[in-house]
Amino acid sequence: MNDQTAIGPMMARIGADARAAATVLATAPAKVKTHALNAAADAVWDRRAEIIAANKDDLAYGADKGLSPAMMDRLMLDEARIKGIVAGLRSVAGQDDPIGVVTESWDRPNGLHIQRVRTPIGVIGVIYESRPNVTADAGALCLKSGNAVILRGGSESFQSSRAIHACLTAGLQSAGLPSAAIQLVPTRDRAAVTAMLQATDHIDVIVPRGGKGLVGLVQREARVPVFAHLEGICHIYIDADADLEKARRVLVNAKTRRTGICGAAETVLVDAAFHHKHGDILIRDLIAAGVEVRADGILAIAGTTPAAADDFGKEFLDMIIAAKVVDGVDGAIAHIRQFGSNHTDAIITENDATAARFFQQLDSAILMRNASTQFADGGEFGMGAEIGIATGKLHARGPVGAVQLTSFKYLVTGDGTVRP
Repeated sequence: MNDQTAIGPMMARIGADARAAATVLATAPAKVKTHALNAAADAVWDRRAEIIAANKDDLAYGADKGLSPAMMDRLMLDEARIKGIVAGLRSVAGQDDPIGVVTESWDRPNGLHIQRVRTPIGVIGVIYESRPNVTADAGALCLKSGNAVILRGGSESFQSSRAIHACLTAGLQSAGLPSAAIQLVPTRDRAAVTAMLQATDHIDVIVPRGGKGLVGLVQREARVPVFAHLEGICHIYIDADADLEKARRVLVNAKTRRTGICGAAETVLVDAAFHHKHGDILIRDLIAAGVEVRADGILAIAGTTPAAADDFGKEFLDMIIAAKVVDGVDGAIAHIRQFGSNHTDAIITENDATAARFFQQLDSAILMRNASTQFADGGEFGMGAEIGIATGKLHARGPVGAVQLTSFKYLVTGDGTVRP
């Protein structure tokens, strides 16, 4: 489908159906939503062979497009990853329902009783690339938070997303909820993305999940409000008081566990005092793990590549890391302020005061101590799943889970109370 005259009406229908479904979800009982999610999890597992077969078609499509190894890894599904999808759906199902929760209440001298209560946002639009598991994560979190969702997956993950979406639809039908609560845009045509970004009548917020190109496009062209992060330029600072074995273990994991996710470390900053004490051991560990180290200054040893100016502040999403020596925690803070993206930054240190300074002076959405940046994930935060990591400061920040997909309203009760 590539006729703009056809896509416009199609997206209008999808939007109207989502808005209607949102009114049903807003008052759906928690147990009904839980049933839908568990039924969807059952369907994903029962249909795992179909999902893997569809994913093979996507992998072939991605190979023809020349996707990088890291992007192909993001795209690939096997039985272990499908187990992860099932576990994520069940984890979200098992969480407390956020809708209707009274987050604050107080009484006024005039006799009014005021409550602030969580409510759904309404209709969420999610635009994402490559990772088909986002179909399940986004669908689950939006359903849990009482929102209808319109999913527009990447062209590479089209067949996998369709197979997973069919399982979500089966869950909704099993619970007696409208199928339009979770809709997948049935075309690869980019005109559908443009239509979503302009759909102020039907969509309340857009969540983009993908690379810099996608997120930048959404932020430039959206008329609908956006939750987004532009890039995951994650730093690890190895402090003078770092435990050597912790530093070695965390750094290699942060870079190599999965290079294509937004929580992968892209720059390592080594305190000059640590380097004086321990030499090039961290750089040698990275090289031994197969990482291309783009090193600056005294870290540029045999086996590394000289760092170019633009290697700092770059999201490689590959087995590449930039490396530089800095002068203490203040040098690290200054570097991260200049080159970071306010996503996730970590310090490795045994010094409480230094860690406190790092946490206080930086304003990243996630700051870590003695832990891999690969933990920058809603599932690892106990949210079951996430739609993405928001680096803005309005409404949602950090992992966007079910609670972050809610708004609130005030309930005010009087007793014939009038204002003088």
